[in-house]
Amino acid sequence: MSAPINDNLRVRLGAAVLALTTLAAVVFGVINFQQRSRFAAPDDGVAWIASSSGVVAWHVSPHSPAANAGLRVNDRVVAINDAPTHSDIDVTKRLWRIGLWSIAHYQIERGGKQFEVQLVIQPAARPASIENYLSVVGVLYLFIGLFIFARRWNATRAVHFYVFCLVSFVLYTFQYTGKLTTFDWEIYWAAIVARLLQPALLLHFALVFPERRPDSKWKGAILGAIYGVPGVLLLVRILVGLRELGFMPSIEARNLLDRLDLACLGIYFLLAAAVFVFSYRRATSGILRQQLKWVTGGALAGIVPFLLFYIVPYFMGVVSGTWMNLSTISLVLIPLSFGYAIIRYRLMDVDIIFKRGLAYTAASGGVVAVYIAIVALIGALFHTAWPSGMMGGVIAPIVVAAFLFQPFRDWIQARLDRFFYRDRLDYRRTLIEFGRTLTSEVRLDPMLASVMDRISQALLVDRLAIFIEDESRPGGYKIARSVGVRYNGALDLGFLDAESRPFAHGILFYESARAARESSASVRQTLEQLDLNYFIPCQIRDHAIAVLGLGKTVDGDFLSSEDVELLRTIAGYLAIALDNAQLYSSLEQKAAQIERLKDFSENIVESLNVGVLAVDFGGAVESWNTQLEGLIGVPREEAVGRKLEDVLPSDLMAEITARSGDERVSSLYKFPMQNREGRSLVVNVSIAPLVGKSGDRIGRLILFDDVTQRMHLEEQVFQNEKLTSLGLLAAGVAHEVNTPLAVISNYIQMLAKQIPSGDPRQQLIEKVVKQTFRASEIVNNLLNFSRTGAAEFTEVNLNSVVEEVLTLVAHPFRTGQVQVMRNLQVELPTVLGSTNKLQQVFLNLFLNARDAMPSGGVVEIRTAAHNGSVEVEIIDSGAGIPRENLNRIFDPFFTTKSSGRGTGLGLSVSYGIVKEHAGKVDVRSTPGKGTSFRLEFPAARKAVHV
Repeated sequence: MSAPINDNLRVRLGAAVLALTTLAAVVFGVINFQQRSRFAAPDDGVAWIASSSGVVAWHVSPHSPAANAGLRVNDRVVAINDAPTHSDIDVTKRLWRIGLWSIAHYQIERGGKQFEVQLVIQPAARPASIENYLSVVGVLYLFIGLFIFARRWNATRAVHFYVFCLVSFVLYTFQYTGKLTTFDWEIYWAAIVARLLQPALLLHFALVFPERRPDSKWKGAILGAIYGVPGVLLLVRILVGLRELGFMPSIEARNLLDRLDLACLGIYFLLAAAVFVFSYRRATSGILRQQLKWVTGGALAGIVPFLLFYIVPYFMGVVSGTWMNLSTISLVLIPLSFGYAIIRYRLMDVDIIFKRGLAYTAASGGVVAVYIAIVALIGALFHTAWPSGMMGGVIAPIVVAAFLFQPFRDWIQARLDRFFYRDRLDYRRTLIEFGRTLTSEVRLDPMLASVMDRISQALLVDRLAIFIEDESRPGGYKIARSVGVRYNGALDLGFLDAESRPFAHGILFYESARAARESSASVRQTLEQLDLNYFIPCQIRDHAIAVLGLGKTVDGDFLSSEDVELLRTIAGYLAIALDNAQLYSSLEQKAAQIERLKDFSENIVESLNVGVLAVDFGGAVESWNTQLEGLIGVPREEAVGRKLEDVLPSDLMAEITARSGDERVSSLYKFPMQNREGRSLVVNVSIAPLVGKSGDRIGRLILFDDVTQRMHLEEQVFQNEKLTSLGLLAAGVAHEVNTPLAVISNYIQMLAKQIPSGDPRQQLIEKVVKQTFRASEIVNNLLNFSRTGAAEFTEVNLNSVVEEVLTLVAHPFRTGQVQVMRNLQVELPTVLGSTNKLQQVFLNLFLNARDAMPSGGVVEIRTAAHNGSVEVEIIDSGAGIPRENLNRIFDPFFTTKSSGRGTGLGLSVSYGIVKEHAGKVDVRSTPGKGTSFRLEFPAARKAVHV
């Protein structure tokens, strides 16, 4: 028992010492203020320093008495009014003895010559407004410190904070006058000690607030470093003042030490602010973060301007001026921020104690007044000053006062609550703020975070949670968000389930977990982990969609009935907001699903190889896929929203309009059209009614299928089939005709041998022989045309084939005045084919080109290799092929030449040979300009040797 008693005695003794120190500081501060306001220090306008050569002028203020008398820097003062001066302190003492507005005679030495000057001693310029302002700041510090110390004098951190405030009071209110009296020296040294001690105390306080950190082995070293630096600076000042260890008092030494003191102050304040920022980031409680936010912001806002505009310039040697003095205005932000954090966010819970103390004091005073009034009334009724003879005269007032005390205290408590926490108890304002919070956010998580932060600030509750319905367990709940609640493992929230009807009275209250005796052990364990006392349902349409759980206030009190009523109102708002948030989340999911379906449908439409467009009843285009862009030549951005007749060709639009009334699908088969780019196309068009989910017609759906290439392929297949059939027919005819032709040829030749050469019938026989050979040639051509057997193919160089054929036709070309232009690619890849058959193809094409230019012209031959194929193009400058004949030139026996000059089989045979070589033939002709035959053969593949 002795240890607690000794600790209590030590605390009380320390509190008494602090109280006496405070009283002494206040008395000294008042006396110092009176002296500063009553006395004016005499000044000559010169800063004198003691040097090896004597007392010399270090700085001369402009427009000062010394400047007006002609004194300059480095002038040495020998004597003042015939009194020798040996130090700068002697000058100060002489000025005080001479007095204000008196004439002083200065014996000055300059450049080895002495002379005398006279000057009038004037009051020293003092920034009275700044000094008074700093005094107000000091008094503000003292008031805040007393406010805490008077109610938490036995708390370590409260005492620490009060010492900081008391030292700040001394720093800002103690300002020596310059009289150099004993009291003035005490004020001076007290201000010096406070200047060095204040930043160290603040940094130390920042390290232990709001929660003392665990002790470490470096604790002593850290505290030693915090207080060691100011201690060293104070020791140096003392040694300078005592002239010990070679230190000499001078203005330079004092200025240097002042600069070091202020630098220490600025650095320590910044370190304290950094520690506050670190504590702010680590704080988990919303209220604690608010406290630290104001304390940190006030420390930074107070010290940074003073550091930048006073400490830094002063440390760099700048003489203090008005603009530097004005920077001290920001220092008031430090105590103001601490004061606001105390009143608004209950820093260290001192306002709770203050409020309760006022409540009990006022209640006690009121009860005492009632007691005295009752006693006086009894005395008046019984005509005696004190009814000593009647026990009821004493007992009755006591009983009445006892009954009145608690209601009276509660009434005063309510009035004080409204004074101190008017923001908390202003229902209208609180509800408006909650309404803004709930309507400003529709997403669930941010909205719950804002609601919980607002409730925590309004009711000063640091443990709360919101339970929402568990989708996996109908009728059950789960924690959606919590603050200050710590739990491990699964929670049994069965006491909130709808089946148990927990909210029959509108609220579920547990004084503690042990109070839930009727609940199961798992429920009591859950309540103990959650440490929540109030569970308020958030109901909408008689259904609790969420539950709001709260614990006690930060000072351990239960909520008042007004708080609970406010929470029930807020719970209704919260229910609507939660319902809206869930609806919004559901709409977001459905919108995302619809968007995905829309994208999926559009991807399907875009993937079709047919053009798709949709139009409404007004004929406006609503859908236009990419395939249709290339088909019609109109971009989607230009087509959507426009009338259908503005984007489709007029002839096609006329056909579509004619079928617009059909209820069934109608089609246009192989419709020829020309798109915006001038390209001729053949399309199949399907027109179908566009029907909605209800079966109503909402527009038209039009599909475009480009069959241009398909028709070209169909024509080629048809041509091949024709040639195949004709080849089979030609083979049969050739075999039947060949036999009589052979007989005729033999007999006519035998007859020719029997007729003499001079016989006139010989000419007729020669004509018969000639025509027989001509018929045989036609039959052989038919056989070549009909032959389907594959010849032996070898690698052939088309350049060589072309050159050989050009040699054969050199004479016909020369006689027909046909010029040849060669444009043959060097090192042309070979093709697999028959040289003889390919020669026949080129021979037919060259002779046809000559026949197309009866008056002469130019034939150009080009060869090239592209993408694994070899191309040969033969271009003539002849008359060209009419458009109506272009599709018939490969038909057997079709010719436009005069009778006797062509059989009509040359191009047919050539076409068959090209197809036999797996090639392609493309013909382009412009009447009057010429014709181009482009042959394409696959290049021979080189064998790969492994």
